[in-house]
Amino acid sequence: MTDDLFASNSAQNAEITPLAYRLRPKEQIDYIGFKQLAEKYPALNDTIPRSMIIWGPPGSGKTTLADILCCSPEIKLFRLSAVLSGIPELKKTVELASHEAECYGKTPVIFIDEIHRFSKTQQDALLPHVESGRFILIGATTENPRSSVTKALLSRVQLIELAPMSHDSIVQIIKSAMVKTNERFDDDYIELIARYSNGDARKAISNVETTINLRRKNELSPDKLKSLIKENSRSYDKNQDRHYDVISAFIKSMRGSDPDAAILWLAVMLDGGEDPVFIARRLAIFASEDVGNADLNALTIANNALNIVSKIGMPEARITLAQTTTYLASTVKSNASYTAINAALKYVKSHPTIDVPEHLKNFPNPDHEVKYQYPHNEPDGWVLQSYTTSEIPQFYKPKNIGSEARIVNRLTHLWGKGVADN
Repeated sequence: MTDDLFASNSAQNAEITPLAYRLRPKEQIDYIGFKQLAEKYPALNDTIPRSMIIWGPPGSGKTTLADILCCSPEIKLFRLSAVLSGIPELKKTVELASHEAECYGKTPVIFIDEIHRFSKTQQDALLPHVESGRFILIGATTENPRSSVTKALLSRVQLIELAPMSHDSIVQIIKSAMVKTNERFDDDYIELIARYSNGDARKAISNVETTINLRRKNELSPDKLKSLIKENSRSYDKNQDRHYDVISAFIKSMRGSDPDAAILWLAVMLDGGEDPVFIARRLAIFASEDVGNADLNALTIANNALNIVSKIGMPEARITLAQTTTYLASTVKSNASYTAINAALKYVKSHPTIDVPEHLKNFPNPDHEVKYQYPHNEPDGWVLQSYTTSEIPQFYKPKNIGSEARIVNRLTHLWGKGVADN
């Protein structure tokens, strides 16, 4: 839990400790990009850090930054993992931190890794201590704290956002690792390692370690190295921003009628372990939202896909998903139904209770002057009568494409309206 215990364990396991951990920077001068970060967040230059939450993608230097900020002898650093700790562990750590301050006069800092995994109750338990300054809190998270950390806690800390490492920074990290390990690689290997590190410093050092091990076994070659690091180079997290970015690209590619791009993003999701049923649900939503009545087969196909994928699972489900994706991406599109319900809901919410006309009620007043006329009694199956108590906007504006073109013709013939403004 404390730094001493952590350091002791690391020393005992030096042989099996990952190179990325052993080469972690200990001082500001070794932290690539610290100067630029401190220009953006001047508080990072303070001798005693203030309470903060550091957030950024894996391998962007969150834990390392926390260590560097707490390297002063005036500070005692305590560590917690939100994955492994609960309220009891938190209380015990707070007691140790208070003891350190009272007995030794040091400033206690509690570092909580993956703080977004703390429940609201656990986060609330931090509030009085952070508020009173009983200890300094430094949290680290890969998720946007504005959506994963309570507002009450956010108001008491500073947010420090870290971006993925640039390509040049990754190259610099690789070269620094080479110096520290007394290893030398050709520029081609350095470029190969950097290219497949995806801005992740930890992954870059791990790739350096892989390269060193291959060389020691006399097995190092560009093809061999590439085959080993390529499989782990793809980044996808079902609970983070990339998940939402990829599904967004998937939907927008289908909306833009680009089946090749849509299939690409489908493959990215499947390769990343995305739930195929989640993808099928999104296809069903797309069929109504973006295809609508322009292609009456779309919703049936999407619904069938959802049913099939739910039953057969992967890897066969990929075929059904691909079929549905290419169909929806290629077919005609209309969002008229989607915009109609949104406009109608907005209208309803902006008006008092909308009365039902007497002649449309379930049990209308028999003495009412207006009687309901049954459309099926007419030769064309339609009769001119009012279905609202007052004039309303035209919510549904079908497009003159696909099957919806027939709807346009019918509505224009019956009511004198129907075509959307395009």
